[in-house]
Amino acid sequence: MRDDRETLAGKVALITGAAQRIGAEIARTLHQAGMDLVLHYYRSARAADELKRELESERSESVGLVQGDLHDTRALARLVDAATDQFGRLDLLVNNASTFYPTPLGEVSEAQWDDLMGTNLKAPFFLAQAAAQALRRTSGCIVNLVDIHGERPLKDHPVYSMAKSGNAMMVRSLARELGPEVRVNGVAPGAILWPEQGLSETAQHEILDRTALKRPGAPADIARTVLFLVRDAPYITGQVITVDGGRSTQH
Repeated sequence: MRDDRETLAGKVALITGAAQRIGAEIARTLHQAGMDLVLHYYRSARAADELKRELESERSESVGLVQGDLHDTRALARLVDAATDQFGRLDLLVNNASTFYPTPLGEVSEAQWDDLMGTNLKAPFFLAQAAAQALRRTSGCIVNLVDIHGERPLKDHPVYSMAKSGNAMMVRSLARELGPEVRVNGVAPGAILWPEQGLSETAQHEILDRTALKRPGAPADIARTVLFLVRDAPYITGQVITVDGGRSTQH
C-alpha cells in the first residue's frame, strides 16, 4: 500500500485564508499527507497560531505563518517569498480566501464591488502570477476554491457570483498559460458550511432539499478533493470539480 507521506513529503503548499473553516481543513489534510505548509491569514492571528501548534505537534518545523491583506496587490509576492524563504521551494498554491455577502442590485457600493472582486478574483490571479516562477521550478500546481454560484448565480449576490464565475475562467485560462509545467484546477463547493452571518433553518432546509443527497457536505469533502487534484491527478488541468451533493443537477 502506498504511503501518502512518502508521496508528498518535502513538498510545500501556500494556502490563503487558512486559519479557519474550509481553509484549515485543507491545511490539516495536506499536512497529514506529508506537505509542509505556509498558512496565510489576515485578521485571524490567534486561530492561525493555534492551527500551527496543532500541526507542528505532529511534525515539528513544518508550518509557517504569513499575515497579509490580499487587497494589497504589491504585497502578494511577499506571501510567495514566505514559502521559498522558509522551505526553499513552492509546490502548491491554494487560493482559498474569500469574502461573501449579499449585494442586492440597486444597493451595491463601489467598495463592495472592490472587496468581492478583490478577494475572489483579483487577488487569486495576482498571487498566481507571483507564484508562477516558483511553481514552474517544481512542476507544481494551483487549486482555486470556486463556487457552484460561479455557474448558477445566487439571488441577491450578483457581484459575488460574477467574481466566482471569473475565478472559474481563471482556472481554465491559467491552465493554458502555465502548462505544461504547472497544472491549474478548481473545486466548487455547494452546501458545505453555512455563511458566517448565518441562514435561517428554513433557508437551510430549502437549500438541502435541492441537493440529490438531501444533506450538507463537510469541509473534509473539499479538502479530500484538493488532495486528489494535487496528489492523484497528474493529467488533470483546467478543470473545476463540483462538490455539491448533486445540487447542480436540480432545477
